[in-house]
Amino acid sequence: MEATLTPPNATPAQRQFVLEQLGGRPVVLVGMMGAGKTTVGRRLATHLGLEFVDSDAEIEKAAGMTIEEIFETHGEAEFRAGEARVVARILKGRDMVVATGGGVLVNDATRDLIKQQAVSVWLKADTDLLFSRVSRRGHRPLLKTENPRKTLEDLIEVRYPRYSQADVTIISRDIPHDHVAEQAIVALSELFYDRARTGS
Repeated sequence: MEATLTPPNATPAQRQFVLEQLGGRPVVLVGMMGAGKTTVGRRLATHLGLEFVDSDAEIEKAAGMTIEEIFETHGEAEFRAGEARVVARILKGRDMVVATGGGVLVNDATRDLIKQQAVSVWLKADTDLLFSRVSRRGHRPLLKTENPRKTLEDLIEVRYPRYSQADVTIISRDIPHDHVAEQAIVALSELFYDRARTGS
């Protein structure tokens, strides 16, 4: 299910319906670097009265070093292994919104775990918006290449088919993050309504 237009604010009834249908399951935000998962995730958690967890922050806490340092010291494969362990631990919790790293769905087991234990929301953004955002900061290990835009485009080509398996897709644009969070609540309520109606 994909939401593309900015909807009216979610109603109290929609928020309550989403919480009831979640039944404690986490809402997991997936998407490329620069899509706004952390910022939107915080807003979404506030709007729903849930805890917010950032998986990258939890990885850094567990490792005692930054993501960039993990990549430089141990490489991407070791980072992905640690990411999988941390996300599996996070998903044992309840009543939370989780922002994940851009490559979290590279791991098939992690993708399956998210599908089984959570409800996923893909924040989808076009290449121009993503590149304009990630270019403002130089801490993205995967973009430390001769042609960062081409690298980003290559990552998008690989990852978007995986992201498209999310339960809900929200278009991330240059609008206030609160609006995107409201969009997510409306889209989730529609998802759960459709599931209830069809019995799926």
